[in-house]
Amino acid sequence: MTNKLDGVAVFVQVIEAGSFTLAAERMHLTRSAIGKVISRLEARLGVRLLHRTTRSHTLTEAGRVYYERCVRALAELDAGAAEVESGLNEPRGRLRVSVPIAFGHQCVAPVLFGLARQYPKLQIDISFSDRSVDLIEENIDLAVRIGELRDNTTLDARRIGTQYMSIGASPAYLAEHGMPIEPDDFAAHTGISYSRSGSMSRWHMLDDDGTEHELQITRQLSLDDVQAIADAGIAGLGLVYLPCWFLEKHASAGRLVVVRSRCGVRPQAIHVVWPKSPYLPSKTRCAIDALSTEIPMLRIG
Repeated sequence: MTNKLDGVAVFVQVIEAGSFTLAAERMHLTRSAIGKVISRLEARLGVRLLHRTTRSHTLTEAGRVYYERCVRALAELDAGAAEVESGLNEPRGRLRVSVPIAFGHQCVAPVLFGLARQYPKLQIDISFSDRSVDLIEENIDLAVRIGELRDNTTLDARRIGTQYMSIGASPAYLAEHGMPIEPDDFAAHTGISYSRSGSMSRWHMLDDDGTEHELQITRQLSLDDVQAIADAGIAGLGLVYLPCWFLEKHASAGRLVVVRSRCGVRPQAIHVVWPKSPYLPSKTRCAIDALSTEIPMLRIG
């Protein structure tokens, strides 16, 4: 059985990489070593698997059939290993997690810190970035994403919350400029806007009868970081339009006042996502379960 598996992983990697050179780089082997493995595999099977030229290779008909079988066999081996691992009592190993910067710091990281305390054999790497990372390409086990999910072919997902937007301001700003109540009141106020790549966020709210309004507001400052927006609001420079979970933190401390709660008319879903797999390692499963249980309790919406 061991002999039958010799060269299988290399053969699959060559096909998936598209070249001997790239496969060699991914497997930390030389190109000649890759070529020798494929030649030995063909000799053992007694068939040619690849049509090779100096610049490219293509599968023979026998190679295509064998490749499809090899992919299924390797998937079964991976699934078996994951199933055995998921049966371990204690999550262990390295868990790589990607999280949005502000939401990650305030809401996700404390949950993962709790897992680290609970499971000493679990090693957690947290990457803070507002970029939508490629989990498979960048070898990420788990990610938290806010907003529409675009990739549903290679990722599984679980919804863990909903993000609403709120409007707030410092007590000093409101004492000087007054509290806006009706949608038209906001035109007399200055707002601190979120802006990224030249695109500025729009402010929306619903009035008491459920009518949607886009608020017209003077924009003096535009920033691409929610903490910077909060800081400017605390300094009394204008109204801020922030996620509920972020504004609530500062309102609880008295630094900001909630002017309008849940004013955004298009709330964003919050998901935890991970690469599709028949079986999840226990380290990934426990993190998903913890985030699904604890995030909704943080008053994020």
